[in-house]
Amino acid sequence: MCSSTGRVWFLTDRRIKDDYPQQEILRALKGKCCDEDLEFRYVLMDEVVLTVEQGNLGIRINGEFVSAYPQVVVVRVPTPWVQSDSDITVLRHLEKMGCRLMNRPQAILNCINKFWTFQELAGHGVPLPDTFSYGGHDNFAKMIEEAEVLEFPMVVKNTRGHRGKAVFLARDKHHLADLSHLIRHEAPYLFQKYVQESHGRDVRVIVIGGRVIGTMLRCSTDGRMQSNCSLGGIGMLCTLSEQGKQLAIQVSNILGMDICGIDLLTKEDGTFCVCEANANVGFIAFDKACNLDVASLIADYALSLLPSRLTRRMSLLSVVSSASETSEPELPGVTSCPGIDGQAALHHHHNHDAGDSMSASSSSVDSDPDTATERELLTKASIFNMNQFLASEIKLLE
Repeated sequence: MCSSTGRVWFLTDRRIKDDYPQQEILRALKGKCCDEDLEFRYVLMDEVVLTVEQGNLGIRINGEFVSAYPQVVVVRVPTPWVQSDSDITVLRHLEKMGCRLMNRPQAILNCINKFWTFQELAGHGVPLPDTFSYGGHDNFAKMIEEAEVLEFPMVVKNTRGHRGKAVFLARDKHHLADLSHLIRHEAPYLFQKYVQESHGRDVRVIVIGGRVIGTMLRCSTDGRMQSNCSLGGIGMLCTLSEQGKQLAIQVSNILGMDICGIDLLTKEDGTFCVCEANANVGFIAFDKACNLDVASLIADYALSLLPSRLTRRMSLLSVVSSASETSEPELPGVTSCPGIDGQAALHHHHNHDAGDSMSASSSSVDSDPDTATERELLTKASIFNMNQFLASEIKLLE
């Protein structure tokens, strides 16, 4: 499947093909592939026919047999409506053929159901609001008594909801009973402890390739609990403590996400807990608030996963690994932090007295990941734990 020429696909769903994020990612990918003489193809999910012929997996698109498979596939599917028997089957097929998907099928599955997300995060020390749910579609009324231990008011969410829809704040038991008759029950609901101090606001963190690229505070403008910009909330650039950044990165890693939006709720003591994770993150308001081009960063990361780029990275790692054996020991008081490059760690060391928060712009990934990687690897003045850095880079090859 591999050749000297890189092949990149952008795979999306017809229902969202005209949405702003899809069009922006398509623009960025096409432009970068053209500049670097890479093969690029835009594919809609319903155009793909999966085959098993003579014991081998194959693909046909609009009647055409595909002989040169993509090495990297950027996946953009509407997660609230993802079906495991159709959409996930296509993604699994590509992954089994050796394509590198971002995001991978299991990572998408981890995020399409809000309770599934919590199932994955539980047991890893991730701070989560106490949450109950159930298995059947018609057991909402039976949960009213069980969920009462969470105390009122409590948050009630459709496990497949999106953009702040199908989210309610139940005032008391009678209100909860009324909701059971008013709402639609295509998917189960979850019942969650209300984080009062975060009412009407949360922090959206976008993570790409294990790095925080920016953070945005979202605030409701009408007193409602949901802060989603799609519901009239406003977004603004904000700083985030190191604890908040590391929490977002931890969640991204546990869920296996290449690209994700993590929503954090603020607690009274200044710490955070996880509200939810989004595999199909939107970034219209985010781009404006943080002055970023998220689509371009996604495209950069996709190209960094091409085998030719990874081979070059391994060669550089080999050179630096040998050089590190004779390098000076790590300076006292400077340690590496997952998701922060050497320059950021150095910056953090010099500014320790100024506090533990940095602006979104200071944590953004470089617009050219390959150049950034080479610069980090070849700059002898970089001060970080080399073994940990090597491990994080090699992890990209898994």
